[in-house]
Amino acid sequence: MDDKRLIWTGGIGAALAAILCATPVLAVVLPMLGLAAWLAAADYVLIPLLLVCLALVGLGLYRYWGTLRREWQ
Repeated sequence: MDDKRLIWTGGIGAALAAILCATPVLAVVLPMLGLAAWLAAADYVLIPLLLVCLALVGLGLYRYWGTLRREWQ
């Protein structure tokens, strides 16, 4: 996977996870659908997902800046 794809994948995943963590719509919609029990375990999934996606962004940026630095030298 190339550097730009890592950055885009991590960025989109992190944005989605952040939106899902911060949205109060889940607290309204899920109980109406009978899925309120899932809401209690959502943080166990979404927060690690957010951290993994941010790590992908960091890895992509690290590799991207590493290749730019080598090109400048």
